[in-house]
Amino acid sequence: MENSELSHVTGRSFTTISPSAKALLLLKGYTTIPFAKEAAELISLPEKYEPDFSKREFGFWARVVHFEMRYHSINELLAGLNITNILELSSGFSFRSLQAVNEKQVYYIDTDLPELISTKKEFVTALQAKADAPKGKLEILPLNALNEAQFEEVVNHFPPGEIAIVNEGLLMYLDLEEKKKLCSIIKRTLEKRGGYWITADIYTRIQENISGLQINDKLQRFFEEHKIEENKFQSFEDAGAFFKEQGFVIDKEAEPDYGQLSSINYFLESTTKKQLENLRKGGKGHASWRLKLAR
Repeated sequence: MENSELSHVTGRSFTTISPSAKALLLLKGYTTIPFAKEAAELISLPEKYEPDFSKREFGFWARVVHFEMRYHSINELLAGLNITNILELSSGFSFRSLQAVNEKQVYYIDTDLPELISTKKEFVTALQAKADAPKGKLEILPLNALNEAQFEEVVNHFPPGEIAIVNEGLLMYLDLEEKKKLCSIIKRTLEKRGGYWITADIYTRIQENISGLQINDKLQRFFEEHKIEENKFQSFEDAGAFFKEQGFVIDKEAEPDYGQLSSINYFLESTTKKQLENLRKGGKGHASWRLKLAR
């Protein structure tokens, strides 16, 4: 879900995950992430989407801040790379691709599972009608990211040159073997083409026991059903060791800049000193990494 936050394993039912993609988009509608509010309005039809900025709930604004920061972390790690071929996996109702082609001469392929991509194409058509003529090229294609034949077919759409593969909201839906499968596919792709893998999915197993951040029963059931906590890394050291075993090294880690976030003031206005203190004590539980092949 920058994703759709959809797992990509043939044979599973993903119908229970799609509502989470919608919920995330409605959450992002509270931010200035490009096209998030406009897309939230589209997905809410025939009802009117009206974000309530008067709400003062610590847990709610903490999540808005997190997802806004996660989105920008991908952009930070893409910046400075002299790469014009970009492949996004499990993109869901994120419109980073539309922003990219509107601003730069890039070839961007935006992918997700077929049932979500068909809806996304309609959204992009509507959003493009209100935007300037794109500078780059955008393709929106169905892809099961664990199907190597499909993956290779999609990659072959790119012109010659290195590739930046990005994902946001995927790895926590994959178990260890599925993660290894994805790594092997990406590794072989980068061996052929060169480039980087940028993932915003480095989550560690920390307990959400901070006052105001406890997840509700519905979200708890969702996490348990999809084994979210089990699929996270034990620690950042564990995550680094895992990627090293799969043939990758960390090239760069995104550095959070909370001052750039449109949601940060609402968060601070909804937070007590005690909650901020507890949040700091809770420790870091997420990172975004730019990976490259080990030499």
